[in-house]
Amino acid sequence: MSEEMKKLEARCALCGSCPLGATRTKLVFGVGRAPSELMLIGEGPGEQEDLQGEPFVGPAGKLLDDMLEMIGLDRTRIYIANTVKCRPPMNRDPAQEEMAACRHWLDEQIALVRPKIIVCLGRIAAGELIKKDFRITREHGQWFDVNGIKTMAIYHPSALLRDVSKRPETFADLRELRRVLRRDTALYEG
Repeated sequence: MSEEMKKLEARCALCGSCPLGATRTKLVFGVGRAPSELMLIGEGPGEQEDLQGEPFVGPAGKLLDDMLEMIGLDRTRIYIANTVKCRPPMNRDPAQEEMAACRHWLDEQIALVRPKIIVCLGRIAAGELIKKDFRITREHGQWFDVNGIKTMAIYHPSALLRDVSKRPETFADLRELRRVLRRDTALYEG
């Protein structure tokens, strides 16, 4: 992790902009390479993430690792973060006010990561980054330009654990992601 990212994480650890900071076990800031050409953004930490201080380490994280492996990637070559850095109680969706309070941390992470491509993991992240009325069932796998960054959304890994019927669509989305990564990035070189 870059020195700038470490400093940003240290500042974020002191944040009290919303009530989530008071109930967290650990800050779940982000993990991976910065800068990186690919950034994955989920909605918020779950129980295991809150305990370990790292995004996507529970069952959904295991599935995410498998999904990355399917397209020839792993966590060491990309950066993973969430829209909020603290666990919402009972794993509920982050509230709009919580995401708004945390948004500048995410924007600063994106600026430091400098991704060419962002993948939103699930409708909450897509609604925050792509457009408020994002419809994951209709718009997953489609490319959007978000401030000059190619951005797409796929189903959240936890949704795929609950509903395996969505997996074929997600595998198609992953193949599309791999195609664009091979064309537009150096992630597969060397």
